[in-house]
Amino acid sequence: MKIPDLLFWLVLITGTYAALVAYWLAAVALFAPAVERARLTYATRPVGSTVLGLVLFLPLLVLGKAAPGPVKLAGAVVLGALLLLALIGSAGLADKIGAGLPMPDDGARPWRRVLRGGAVLGLLFVIPGLGWFGMLPLTLASGLGTFLLSRWITPPLSVASPAIPAPTQR
Repeated sequence: MKIPDLLFWLVLITGTYAALVAYWLAAVALFAPAVERARLTYATRPVGSTVLGLVLFLPLLVLGKAAPGPVKLAGAVVLGALLLLALIGSAGLADKIGAGLPMPDDGARPWRRVLRGGAVLGLLFVIPGLGWFGMLPLTLASGLGTFLLSRWITPPLSVASPAIPAPTQR
């Protein structure tokens, strides 16, 4: 393997890793109640949510291969929307992993749990073969199932937005 090939793979893997963690952080910043419900659903129904996500993803992938042009485009749009929902749901898994690695300032900065958990979860995807073709699709499928189950089953949460301190005058 030549140096440019090695650099290509290094940049591709590092960029994908950073993008996944960024999506999870954006999900917790924009959709905190949904991520919290997803974390609770991962705690109570991890297998059921994974099965639901696989049941939804697999037919779309199979039908997408055999579909004609316009239908394939519509399927790609639907698959992209489901992928965004899966990333929001899998942010709950990153939050759950990060909650298992507690730090003293988690109460003041809850997004740091997602950062820690996302870093650990993202490293699971780096393993060639098992990570790329096993853990990543399984995590995204479970994220979709968890997002949908948390919308149907978990009761709504009341998450208050953090108070912004007033500027001090000097």
